[in-house]
Amino acid sequence: MFTGTYTAIVTPFRNGAVDEAALRELVRRQIKGGVDGVVPVGTTGESPTVDFEEHIRIIEITVDAARGSALKVMAGTGGNATAEAIELTQAAEAAGADGSLQVAPYYNRPTQEGLYQHFKAVAAATKLPLMLYSIPGRCGVEIGIETCARLASECRTIVGIKEAGGNADRVSQLRAACGPKFTILSGDDSLTLPFMSVGGQGVISVASNIVPKQVSTMVRAYAAGDHRKALKLHQSLYPLFKDLFIESNPVPVKAALALLGVGTEDVRLPLVPLSDKSRAILTQTLKNVGLLR
Repeated sequence: MFTGTYTAIVTPFRNGAVDEAALRELVRRQIKGGVDGVVPVGTTGESPTVDFEEHIRIIEITVDAARGSALKVMAGTGGNATAEAIELTQAAEAAGADGSLQVAPYYNRPTQEGLYQHFKAVAAATKLPLMLYSIPGRCGVEIGIETCARLASECRTIVGIKEAGGNADRVSQLRAACGPKFTILSGDDSLTLPFMSVGGQGVISVASNIVPKQVSTMVRAYAAGDHRKALKLHQSLYPLFKDLFIESNPVPVKAALALLGVGTEDVRLPLVPLSDKSRAILTQTLKNVGLLR
């Protein structure tokens, strides 16, 4: 259902507020770049520092900007409180989103039974298809293989997972445990092709904020069996994949967009602007991959 390339789209700010016009332009760039969908208000969209009203408004704007195109909107509506995740997901459904990305509850570190009950409760409260999101490096907890299989079996609207644990072996385990209809997307640009080689079906990408056409072409080439073309694109983009994480996401990708003349690099505290040292490295990388002169 959600295979291919999905851009974890940034939330543009200007003078401390959400820049709605810039967000619409970013969505138009993604449509033009040929990606399959966008994910607003995920980690890259700075969901931890937008308030509830802003969160919903960002989803509404994204849905509206995508209207009339083939672009799908998978709204980031997870949370570390089940009631909040349900409320956000229901608001996304009302706004017309096509699906929801549900991050593992963070900081409170639930058990696997707690994770199961959390996601089951969200699934029961909405008709939207849900993608789980396992990123233990940020959340302090991994959604276990057995938990994923249990949810996939018992909750018909839980259709896949964004896998950001950095382990291709886990992709193989997920594919075996959850069956062929369960979608597995890479959560790391640099691991998209390795994950696809063992059963993944695409990526939720940070880099496609910058190079949507190239990332979507790479994913489609691999899926179509043109592995040589996909590998060539991966190799050419790999320096960008790595340096967009030279500091905390989304600081580098916002800086890169600003260097390319797209929006501002404004972030909200506790995130701070890119350091001069990292900016010099990122600028050179943009030049090396042919995006800056």
